[in-house]
Amino acid sequence: MFIERLELADFRNYSSATFDLTAGTTAIVGRNAQGKTNVAEAMAFLSTLESFRGNPPAALVRIGAEAAVIRAIVRQDDGRDTTIEVRVPAQGRVAVQVNKQRLQRSSDLLGSLRVTVFSPDDLDLVKGGPADRRRFCDDLLVNLAPRNGALRLELERVLKQRNTLLRQCSGRLTDEVAFSLDVWDERFAEVGDRVGETRATLIARLQPEAERAYGELAGVPTAVGLRYEPEWRRTGLADALRVSRADDVRRGSSTVGPHRDDIDLSLGSLPARTHASQGEMRSLALSMRLAAHRLVAEANDAVPLLVLDDVLSELDPDRCRALLAHLPAGQVVITTAAPLPDEAHPDRVIRIENGRVVE
Repeated sequence: MFIERLELADFRNYSSATFDLTAGTTAIVGRNAQGKTNVAEAMAFLSTLESFRGNPPAALVRIGAEAAVIRAIVRQDDGRDTTIEVRVPAQGRVAVQVNKQRLQRSSDLLGSLRVTVFSPDDLDLVKGGPADRRRFCDDLLVNLAPRNGALRLELERVLKQRNTLLRQCSGRLTDEVAFSLDVWDERFAEVGDRVGETRATLIARLQPEAERAYGELAGVPTAVGLRYEPEWRRTGLADALRVSRADDVRRGSSTVGPHRDDIDLSLGSLPARTHASQGEMRSLALSMRLAAHRLVAEANDAVPLLVLDDVLSELDPDRCRALLAHLPAGQVVITTAAPLPDEAHPDRVIRIENGRVVE
């Protein structure tokens, strides 16, 4: 699948703009702060209804406008065109239409368009805290199988109920509190064990792909470690919750479970977060995104759109050339403020200036 045309209205710094894209590689070129990342954000929002920059939907609306509109014509692999339109109001709920039919649930959008984005902020996948890696893992699970979205929501629901009970008991484990905790612990253990199993299976699949991608970027084989081995999975979450109950009651929150897990990353035999250079961290984060991109393509028999937002300026020349030489098949959109390397060979170049297409 690929985006044939992208239309923006009152989105970020765009009052109105149309981008005709190619099925191959499109380069979006412009100086800093002209709106390149905004285009990448719009494409990704059509896929997930979330900003990869972590902003609320209302922040996407151009200042002074009532709503932003993102519209795309997507060519599916069977040759059909799908029109996706998202209306983002300054206040209220986001509205989505596919082929002019209003969607009642955002989950119904899954599969209409898949987008992989790599941006400079992805350095947090390596350098940031556990929440960044958990989010990466769980987002990928949903892209691989929409049913994982329901499992994710159920974990959040059960955890919220359990934490509410722990806060309300004010540090006192009465018989009534213990009875209620037994009920929620049973449900939490059931859902949590399933989440742990799906994460472990995913990381086992992702690790060799990330190692391969890193080797392509570095130009030499490099041992890349992705390890997901939370302590509670050794005995099961039910046992871990029994051990932690007194501490949970005292703290008023759940201290063990999938919501506190981490994915350990290493290069060679050393922890990447503490021993890798900035360039190695960035290459590892990019390798994880490329590996995820490959898994989604294999699982769905359709290659997602790959968006590389201001990546070329973040890599050294050798790794930049290696990335361009190993771009996956399918549609690729590259945004850059720097001159395009000779190795880029884009099929189309779109230049933008202050929220306008000036090609």
